[in-house]
Amino acid sequence: MSYFKELGLAQPILKALEQSGYDTPTPIQMQSIPSLLQGRDLCGIAQTGTGKTAAFALPSLHRFATDIKPRKAYSCRMLVLSPTRELAAQIADKFRDYGKYLGLTVQCVFGGMPIFTQKKKLSVGVDILVATPGRLLDLIEQRAVTLKDVEIFVLDEADQMMDLGFIHALKRIDLLLPKQRQSLFFSATMPKAISELGNRFLNNPVRVSVAPAATTAERVEQHVTFVNQGEKQALLNHRLKDEAVERALVFTRTKHGADRVVRHLAGAGIKAAAIHGNKSQGQRTAALQGFRAGHIRILVATDIAARGIDVPGVSHVFNYELPNVPDQYVHRIGRTARAGADGIAVSFVADDERGYLKDIERLTKVKLNQIGLPEGFRQMVSEMPKPVAPPRGEQERGGRPGGRPGGRPDGRSGSGGGRKPRPAFGSPLMSRDGYGRDEIPVSARGPRDGAPQDARRQDGRNQDGRGSVNRNSAPRRDQQRSDNRGTESRGGDNRGGYEGRSGENRGGQSGGQSGGGHKRGGPSIASGKPRTDGERPRNYGPKPSGVGRFKDNVKRAR
Repeated sequence: MSYFKELGLAQPILKALEQSGYDTPTPIQMQSIPSLLQGRDLCGIAQTGTGKTAAFALPSLHRFATDIKPRKAYSCRMLVLSPTRELAAQIADKFRDYGKYLGLTVQCVFGGMPIFTQKKKLSVGVDILVATPGRLLDLIEQRAVTLKDVEIFVLDEADQMMDLGFIHALKRIDLLLPKQRQSLFFSATMPKAISELGNRFLNNPVRVSVAPAATTAERVEQHVTFVNQGEKQALLNHRLKDEAVERALVFTRTKHGADRVVRHLAGAGIKAAAIHGNKSQGQRTAALQGFRAGHIRILVATDIAARGIDVPGVSHVFNYELPNVPDQYVHRIGRTARAGADGIAVSFVADDERGYLKDIERLTKVKLNQIGLPEGFRQMVSEMPKPVAPPRGEQERGGRPGGRPGGRPDGRSGSGGGRKPRPAFGSPLMSRDGYGRDEIPVSARGPRDGAPQDARRQDGRNQDGRGSVNRNSAPRRDQQRSDNRGTESRGGDNRGGYEGRSGENRGGQSGGQSGGGHKRGGPSIASGKPRTDGERPRNYGPKPSGVGRFKDNVKRAR
């Protein structure tokens, strides 16, 4: 604690640090905190897990402790932008821990949570606001928060902001911030595009770099195993059964791939949970809390968890699939070997991923140690247990409620079941409304040929309430269409016209009789009559559900 006391931090902050057991500063903190206490802007480049959050949280809390101001409604004194929900929640928790004796209010807002509750909390004003860019702009557009009183602005994980496409949102936020402010810019990598973005926010900043850009942690042992894509699951099951794997993160490239890995692990008797963008916020929070508490030993994730998620005790990181962006590899393996601990990173590389591996080794300037397949691996593949089927009715966020289970065997989304394919566009079996003949309900086709005439009601309807369709006689295409909307002279499709409101008579030229052609004219497919040149079948099929009823109501209103 001697170093933090020498910095002159406020006594409530020192008390909180002492209770948290935080006594040794990291290199990024030793280089950043003195300049930030002087009010300078800062551009920091550091690996993940090096203590960047405390580097900007401690001097900011000291400033608020020495310069106390009343809160203003719908405003904040400090704004911290984070690319992901999990990282935003983690930063907010750190601020609450370090400033619990200062009486400051800290609020965290992100998508996936009720915006009304967030607006209510912001209405009284807050001291520190941690947010994701998308939800922050939503709140600004609804006039739930203003940025005119921001004194300190922090942009964390700026390179991931660029990867996720937040560049335009950041430019909009920059225009809303006051010119007189202290700006802090942190990133694990610093390509040219990130440097240009930093110049937009910073004013004569102090540049701090505790490690070369895009370098991996020295305490991480990096290994690679070349294996076929279809055999990766068997290899993962074998590796995770090793007792040396205390707590592991498994990274996949896709969301469906993460769920598929979890089902296979469950089939092998290995408890795991998945976290990705298709999960609801409650599911993501429960999985992350269970992983932190040790109830879940294996967490399967996409790159959503590759940034800033501080989970202590992660001994292994498995790259089930290599990322197609080399920088993501640096952040993935940065989840282990945190706070001076050692860690192991193992990558499974298929033949089509060798190019990704070369890009990673070129970026990190590290040659990965190759590990062969275990003995008896072919037998492991043949004896691999089947995956556990997902619970019936379980739907991820974004799925169709009540949808039928199934899909393709490889886990990709698609229409399952045995539905017949729709007719090709332009086929005689496809109507202009997009319905195939096989999709027309039987009740909409009217009585079959030879059916007794008393099956039709006197008002031109069948017993099921639908109009009759006589396909045996039809007007030519150049004749007037029979879809009359309610006049006396034309009987087709008379839905409540002037004479008797005879309803839906699709049959002929006068209301109530069944002679005539198809409801919109032209020979029908079932008529069997030869067509002249220039004519083509006009089997439109039934109207979409509710359309006829809507038109009936409109005409009655008129």
